[in-house]
Amino acid sequence: MGLLDGKTAIVTGAARGIGKAIALKFAQEGANIAFTDLVIDENAEATAKEIETLGVKAKAYASNAASFEDTAKVVEAIHADFGRIDILVNNAGITRDGLMMRMTEQQWDMVINVNLKSAFNFIHACTPIMRQKAGSIINMASVVGVHGNAGQANYSASKAGMIALAKSIAQELGSRGIRANAIAPGFIMTAMTDALSEEVKAEWCKKIPLRRGGTPEDVANIATFLASDMSSYVSGQVIQVDGGMNM
Repeated sequence: MGLLDGKTAIVTGAARGIGKAIALKFAQEGANIAFTDLVIDENAEATAKEIETLGVKAKAYASNAASFEDTAKVVEAIHADFGRIDILVNNAGITRDGLMMRMTEQQWDMVINVNLKSAFNFIHACTPIMRQKAGSIINMASVVGVHGNAGQANYSASKAGMIALAKSIAQELGSRGIRANAIAPGFIMTAMTDALSEEVKAEWCKKIPLRRGGTPEDVANIATFLASDMSSYVSGQVIQVDGGMNM
């Protein structure tokens, strides 16, 4: 018997990376998975099929998470297809790095809209459905949302916003049985970090007490805890998955 048997989870941006790892882990614990991406390509379809091999229902939806109207429509479709929404993981995110003095308005707006506004959009659309029963909202933040990072003012601001949003929602929706928490990953080994040289990765790992980068599965394990009844009295919290880097 899985920790999430019979539940339905929405995971945004789950075709690859951390989002995919979360979707797969949730499915292993018995949850049906609806996931979104900007475009449903062969990669997204393959992810859906991989999830279904675990014996649960899975479906990919094309959605511009930064669009309020698009999000409302896709959540309505998910509710119709699955009959319930119990878990929301706001994972969709992008980077457009650059020093503040050189950052364009477009770089700022794109990151804030995709990373932060998308979470507002999905929370706004999902909570009227969740509050009929209960639910768990998980915002994917970052350690840079806690301490900032040079060259990532837009990304850091968006992730700090994800933390404050989770804390605010936890206060607003707690009386309806809905919990909200944030996960702040550190240096996680994904396709994005694969582009870095081995020397750069080694330098990063030297700063981490555990002397290694994290895996998407490390993050997925914490997300599963927060999605399940094991964390039924945990709300408004930020869990850093960073190997001790941010102590």
